[in-house]
Amino acid sequence: MNIVLGVSGGIAAYKACILLRLLKESGHDVTVIPTAAALEFVGEATWEALSGHRVASGVFSDVAEVKHVRLGRGADLVAVVPATADLLARAAHGRADDLLTSTLLTATCPVVFAPAMHTEMWEHAATRANVATLRERGAHVVEPDSGRLTGADTGPGRLPEPESLFALLKGFLTSPARDLVGRKVLVTAGGTREPIDPVRFIGNHSSGRQGIAIAAAAAARGAEVRLIAAHIDAPLPAGIAVERVGTTGELYEATVKAAVGADAAVLAAAPADFTPKTASDRKLKRKGDIDLALTSTPDISAAVGRAKAPGQVLVVFAAETHDGPEHARAKREAKGADLVVLNDVSGGAVFGAAENSVTIFDERGEVDALVDASKESVADAIWDAVSAALGPRDSR
Repeated sequence: MNIVLGVSGGIAAYKACILLRLLKESGHDVTVIPTAAALEFVGEATWEALSGHRVASGVFSDVAEVKHVRLGRGADLVAVVPATADLLARAAHGRADDLLTSTLLTATCPVVFAPAMHTEMWEHAATRANVATLRERGAHVVEPDSGRLTGADTGPGRLPEPESLFALLKGFLTSPARDLVGRKVLVTAGGTREPIDPVRFIGNHSSGRQGIAIAAAAAARGAEVRLIAAHIDAPLPAGIAVERVGTTGELYEATVKAAVGADAAVLAAAPADFTPKTASDRKLKRKGDIDLALTSTPDISAAVGRAKAPGQVLVVFAAETHDGPEHARAKREAKGADLVVLNDVSGGAVFGAAENSVTIFDERGEVDALVDASKESVADAIWDAVSAALGPRDSR
């Protein structure tokens, strides 16, 4: 694949060197376009040595080749890493005052921006408006990490690690569709934990891997993704807004709130169905039997289904060990869902595994079935069904 790696002038430019090596080692042809400010942080010699191509930042380099048109037209992916507040502003306003911004105007392939800047700059109304504009036009602007910034500062605005960005960009290069561009989607993942005392809890075996794969696939297909994650045993995908929760009550509150305004909600989390009526604030000692009184937790799927807006697509999961199809169909109707994903968890084999076996149902019956498929393949099958249910974006 032909990749254009744009680099703007921030201290995080050094991470783009690692990303460039990862892309090259995976067999991609990468052309680097640094801005003049980026070259203050990492010089031409480094980019040329790592990419194997000459580097230019201005439109007057090799004019006969008309690089600003040729590079944009010939790219399978354009990624700007890091994308500073200045670069985002210039891209949002259609500026073409250097080779990188000119290339962005001629690119017809997927375009990904990975912002990196101080928290105040990221949260400024001007930057948020520029990000919204770029997303509305179909560009994918990843969410920055929260952590150590330049100097002693910490907060949102940190560039995700190169390995995480590499995994994200691979999804853009392999995704079968870009049918979620401009869509806002909500995904939940992982298992909740209901405290018995400060040490013990009621939970389940969910690893969150399927939900994470669903979120990553949505991002690769162009969606603006919000992931609500309970307990998970897998790395979180880069560039996706993540909210962490612990209990089913916390998951309920976060999900019901986040579902408002989402085009689609895929509730792949595994909430505990019961919680202790009272939790001890001290560790319980072993002194014979303990009577543990339980009460039901709030029904998240039903709450989202009741509040579902016209045109919104709701996907729920049914983890079953027997009588799966009957339970799945009943759950779809009871929760007001458009699609239900029947997950065969007999023997617990799917928990934490790389493969899954699912059947997807809509109101007419079975839509798709996958047996021992990768969780990434399952994620794409789910989004295929969601995309079909959503229909063309301009028809809503």
